[in-house]
Amino acid sequence: GRKPHGLSGGERQRISLAQALSLSPELLLMDEPLSALDQPRKLEILPFLERLKQEAKIPIIYVSHAADEVARLADYLVVMHEGKAITQGALSDVLTDLNLPIRLGEDTGAILHACVGAIDQQWHLARMDFAGGSLWTKDPNLALNTQVRVLVLGRDVSLAREQPSLTSIQNLLQGIVVAVSDDSHPSQLLIRV
Repeated sequence: GRKPHGLSGGERQRISLAQALSLSPELLLMDEPLSALDQPRKLEILPFLERLKQEAKIPIIYVSHAADEVARLADYLVVMHEGKAITQGALSDVLTDLNLPIRLGEDTGAILHACVGAIDQQWHLARMDFAGGSLWTKDPNLALNTQVRVLVLGRDVSLAREQPSLTSIQNLLQGIVVAVSDDSHPSQLLIRV
């Protein structure tokens, strides 16, 4: 019963998507579909897009500059620069490629395919279990054993040569530094572990 101008940005996006799906397309092209939305509206629509990806069974080309959206939705990534594809491949391979001419800066990170292994209701945390370890994250309100992708941003990682003590850091993983590369700013390096 409301006019289109009375709808929120998230509601308008969902209606546009419903209109496109009602035509039974063979392919969806989504060009920056969440760019005009604030963070709460994005968080409202992203689970819907994840479900769409799983249930629609049609290819989706998703164009975005937002690393968090790409991490949640993409399986295969094509990186474009000045209108040309400069690399492509599986999401985790491309995101951790230190030889890309484009630097993601603050959005540089890695994807972990994990499963919700435990919920700590007191502290509102969830343990994400993956091959090689586990991480505690904010509780995303998902059921135990739900498969998830966890984006670990480089800016959220500290490196230590020995076991840290007297710290609030909860997630400790062992690894081996396998590559070091310059980042987009001279004060920073990219390190592949």
